[in-house]
Amino acid sequence: MLADGGVKSAQRALEILEAFARQRRPLALKEVLDELGYPASSGSALMKSLVIQGYLDYDRERRTYFPTMRLAKLGDWVPGVLFGDGPLLGTLEDLRRKTDQTVILAVQSDLHAQYVHVLHAAEPMLRRVPPGTLRPLARSGLGLVLLSAKRDGEIERLRRRINASGDDVGQTREDLMSRVNEVRARGYAFSRNTISPGVGILGAALPNGPFGRTFAVGVAGAVPDLEAKRDLIVDELRAAIDRLA
Repeated sequence: MLADGGVKSAQRALEILEAFARQRRPLALKEVLDELGYPASSGSALMKSLVIQGYLDYDRERRTYFPTMRLAKLGDWVPGVLFGDGPLLGTLEDLRRKTDQTVILAVQSDLHAQYVHVLHAAEPMLRRVPPGTLRPLARSGLGLVLLSAKRDGEIERLRRRINASGDDVGQTREDLMSRVNEVRARGYAFSRNTISPGVGILGAALPNGPFGRTFAVGVAGAVPDLEAKRDLIVDELRAAIDRLA
């Protein structure tokens, strides 16, 4: 088991598949091991297991691996269920185009805000963030947006769990509620340099998401850019949410 409660073999298998998503080409065993820093014995065994299960194909002549269509089909139903046939994806793309910044859609995943859809700006941020990225629920901009849509009692229960988990800096109820109420009063959050130095995010809540969940929509970029275009971004963000709500 890993320190965070994860199972090492499961984590490594998923990291192998993510390596193919980044490279988008056939990879030799050594290339995968070098990129991920895995021991040769366990890495080789995992790759062979993924071949046996039908998620990777092995080209014996070239000694390379490549994902199969079984892997492609595994999650191809998710976008349709999450986003449906409505205007959500088109609205997020319009928001990216009008603000010229990265646009992120996030949802609560236990004690984190998780990015479920990311549209990168033409001029990328200091570091591109992929879908699946986790951010602290009580410390990140989109996390505070998600908390702001909850009742105070539920926020307090989450705060206690977060403090007990040891994954985040312990904080008082007064401190957290002060930041949550600021988001409620303004209708949006503006987080600067909280997770990545030089990077910020302006975000607001999108109610009535799939399965009754609340989603957060964020516009992310370099802090000076967000400061300079704050009024424009907030107006476009509100217009996008009004259209979707």
